[in-house]
Parts: sequence; C-alpha cells; structure tokens
Amino acid sequence: MARPRSFDPDHVLHAAERQFRASGYNGTSVDDISAATGLGRGSLYAAFDGKRGVLLQAMADYFARVGQSAPKMLAGPDEGALERLHAYLLRAVHGVPLAADVPPAPDRAASACFAAKMTLEIGASDPEVERLAKDCLSAVVRAVAECVRVAQRHGDIAPDADPDDLAYLLLTVIRGTDVVGAYGHSPDRLTSIAESAFALLPRPRHH
Repeated sequence: MARPRSFDPDHVLHAAERQFRASGYNGTSVDDISAATGLGRGSLYAAFDGKRGVLLQAMADYFARVGQSAPKMLAGPDEGALERLHAYLLRAVHGVPLAADVPPAPDRAASACFAAKMTLEIGASDPEVERLAKDCLSAVVRAVAECVRVAQRHGDIAPDADPDDLAYLLLTVIRGTDVVGAYGHSPDRLTSIAESAFALLPRPRHH
C-alpha cells in the first residue's frame, strides 16, 4: 500500500513556479527545487518524476488558476463589459495576480506569464510544454473574446470587429508589457501602454 503524501502539493507547485520564474528551466536544478519547496530529492522524483515533471505539473496548476480566474473577472452584465475589459487590461499589464489565491510577485519580471516564459525558453524542444502554454493562452483568449462579444452586443464595440482578433491584440499588448516591465519601465509607462491599446478598440459609428 502506497504511503500518503506528507506534503502540500499546492505549496510545492507554487514554490517551484517561483523558482522556475526566477532562474528559468535550464538554470534551475533539482537541488534548487528541493531548497525552494522543502521537499527532498527522493520525494521530488517519487512524486513528480524529476525536474521536468515538476515543471509540467506547475504549468498545469498555473493553467488551471488562470483558466478559472480570467472568465470570472470578465463575466458579468452586458452594460459593464467594456469596463471589465479595461480593468482586466490594467491589472494584467501591471502584473496583478489574476487568481485571488496567488500573492503579488516581488517585481514586474516575476509576474510575467509563466506559460509564455517557459515556452520561450524550451517550448520549441518540448511539445508538452508548448501544448500546455497554448491551452493556457487559448483559455484566456476565449474569455477576453467573449467579453468583447458582450460589449458588442451592448453597443460599446463595433459590431463588425472580430472578437478573437481584438482578444489577441489585447493579450499581445499584455505580453509585450511583460518585456517592457522587465526592463524596469515605470508603472506610469505601463498604464500609458494599456490605455493606448484600450483606445484602439473600435467603437460603433454613431450617425
């Protein structure tokens, strides 16, 4: 009979995520993960099958949090859809956690999209990492695009605009501010970028 786990998986995965964010996948060793999580090497291998297994489960955990929080933040009545898009964009470009149970990151670089960071580093050589990242992006795109559709229905965004295109536009801006923020640009600059992107959303023509 297998022994029950004697550790908190959420704590381990969140700690491992922070370590991967700080050092990257290639810059993180099993010993680094062990030190960050408080879990011995043997336990890490037994529970996660090594460093890559920890990464895949940490990414899946991140995907689950973001996949739940984005729709929750963007859902609501028709008349508030445009304001929800605005609030979501501002929160995201400043690295505010999109899941309520995640504490704020110590700096802007550490709050960048975990899935995107890992994909840029190793996605080309690891199809599973790439798949998880694509699934995460797709979930957020669907939530943003649905909010765009609701805003169109209420008459706040041009009805002939493509919701998916606008969702990708906003998410491209958010991911771009990950880079800008990592270079140390001020919160005011990030706000200006977000406001400029929001202003690009096509509004209905009023006759």
